[in-house]
Order: sequence, then C-alpha cells, then structure tokens
Amino acid sequence: MSLRKRGGIWWIDLIAPNGERVRRTSGTAKKALAQEFHDRIKSELWRIVKLGEKPRRTWNEAAVKWLKEQSHKATAKEDRAKLRWLDEHLGGKELNAINRALIDRITDAKLAGGCRNATVNRVLALLRAILRKCVNDWEWLDKAPAVRMLREPSRRIRYPTRQEAMRLLAELPEHLADMAAFSLATGLRAANVTGLMWSQVDLERRLAWIHPDQAKARKAIPVPLNAEAVAAVAKQLGKHATHVFSYRGSRITQVSTGAWYSALKRAGIEDFRWHDLRHTWASWHVQGGTPLFVLQEMGGWASAEMVRRYAHLAAAHLAPYAERLGGPCEKELAIHDTNPSQA
Repeated sequence: MSLRKRGGIWWIDLIAPNGERVRRTSGTAKKALAQEFHDRIKSELWRIVKLGEKPRRTWNEAAVKWLKEQSHKATAKEDRAKLRWLDEHLGGKELNAINRALIDRITDAKLAGGCRNATVNRVLALLRAILRKCVNDWEWLDKAPAVRMLREPSRRIRYPTRQEAMRLLAELPEHLADMAAFSLATGLRAANVTGLMWSQVDLERRLAWIHPDQAKARKAIPVPLNAEAVAAVAKQLGKHATHVFSYRGSRITQVSTGAWYSALKRAGIEDFRWHDLRHTWASWHVQGGTPLFVLQEMGGWASAEMVRRYAHLAAAHLAPYAERLGGPCEKELAIHDTNPSQA
C-alpha cells in the first residue's frame, strides 16, 4: 500500500520512477490530507526524474546536512542549540518557502525574547550560512534570500587595571581565584582552563598545551607558563587525579557562578565577564610591547583580524612619527623661549 498508518499518523510508501523507495511521514492523521501529500510527492518525483527538476528540499534536511559537515568544528554544539530554536519557525518548511518576510519574523521573535542584537545576529549568521550552502555547495536552491543583520554597537574592550584585578582575586573563593589568576597569566578560554589535564602540563619546562580538538580554531596552542601561572598550577598538585583545577575532589565545569558575580560586586567591578580575563591578558601583553603576531600564536586566534582589536593599545611605535610633525605651535613656543623680552 502507498499509505500506512503508524501511531495515528499516515506515512507514504512509494517507488519513484528511478526505482528508489521513498518513505516519509505526511504529518497528519487525516487520510484525505495524507493522500493529497502522497500525490504531490509522487508528482514531484516524476518531474525530478523525467524533467530533471531539482528536488524540493526541506529546512530539516539542510540542518541535518549542515551538522554532519560541521561536526568537527568547535561551534558544532552551539549550532545545535541555535538550530533547535530555529526549528520552531522553520521545521518542516521547504527551502524555497524561506523568504525575507519569514526571516524578519524570526528576527522579531528573537528580539521579543529579550535577546541583544549581537545574539540575534549569531542566529541569523547561521541561517545565512546554511542557505548559502544550499545555493553554492549543495545546489538545492537557485538563489538564497537576503539575511539582514542587525546593527551592533561597537563594544570597547573591557579590561581592569592591575589593582582592580588584584582586588577581584582577593574577593574570589580560592578555587576560582586560582583559575582566574591562571587565566590572567595565560589568556586561555574558560573551557580550556576547566578542561586542562595534568597530561597537558609540564612544570619543569614551564609549558602547557591545548590539543587541536580542544581549541576553538582547531589548532594546537602552546601555552608558556610564567611565574604566576606556574604558582597557580603548583597549588593544585595532589588535589585531583586527572584535571588541574578542581573543587572538593571534583573537576570544575562552570566558572560564571554566583560566587563569581558576588566577588565582582564586592570588588566594585561592573560590566565584566569571565571571558574578559582573556581580553585583559591580551591588553596587558600589547601594552607591554608584545607584537600582535606573537599574541595571535599565544592566544590561538585563527586570524590576525581577531588580534587587531587590541592594536590601538600599543602606540609606542607611532611616537617617532608623531614627533616628525614640527607644527606652528612648536615654532611659536621656540620663539617665546628664546626671546629675552618675554622673560
């Protein structure tokens, strides 16, 4: 039979003109609607085989293919979370039904949930990337609709002074203070700090390393340990069998806890996230004269563009060029300095 009922829902079961067997849910418990769906699919399959038309793919098929191809990336878990949310709006829809109006409704729904423009843009960027794949790589669409990104305010790099950092460390519980101090000394991301294992540390050589599958850019990161980093690690010896940082015998998986925010409040530091420890590390390095290409390697950034956000903090190399400008103010000052009548 071409129609079969399973769990109250009708399924189609037919043979395409090319001999391929097609089994798909109709998504309805009404036989008349299921029959209509069956006839439409059968007609489409005939046109695909006999007339060479492209099959009408669904958003779900595109999402599954995307996740399969991107499973090796560090952002795969984040993509799955975004796609689960998008499924409420795009689940079951054919790709050619996704238009500008539908995308605008998705944007409005995300904003209505209290999300900031930057958060909305991350979802829209994923949607745009998948639609472009459908056009350029998979050839499932002839043209993708434009995805309009929202304006994001330029965010200044947030980093505390060394005095503020010391104040924060003093307010944190010991296990978080050790991890924060290690982050300020190495610039590692939170996941790399909480996941750091003893097998990745060599205290004699004052070196640690992040494996490619642990790094966001999927490239190994060498981590030279300065005196502060070595001290933070040495304090953890004997506390846990496998992981460097632990709390009461268990490995730590979360750092942005109530204790973290309470310490920030007591230290008088506002608008500061755990990830800003990494920004602080990078900012201090640049201000200390570390070249941007060295900082890129130490921080494990995939592109130089990601590091250039800190370039404005290093202006020492520009000073000689600024001094070359002998303007009228400088000449006027020289005249006054050498004129006895002005004494």
